[in-house]
Amino acid sequence: MNEDLILAREVDARRALRGRRVHFSILAPYGPWVGCGVLRVLRLKNTGDDSAELIAGYERYERHEFAQ
Repeated sequence: MNEDLILAREVDARRALRGRRVHFSILAPYGPWVGCGVLRVLRLKNTGDDSAELIAGYERYERHEFAQ
């Protein structure tokens, strides 16, 4: 099942993992970047009988200059 969910939308992956404990992280570049597009599964690892680790990232990131 893990391979089936790679690059799937994050909401679809959470739906497929319903009933399991999910440790969820978002991978993002360091600095003033804004995630754009759909949040997608980058890595999914079974960590136990009823839990999984899900790492997601946006389809692209745009640099954002914050006003000072």
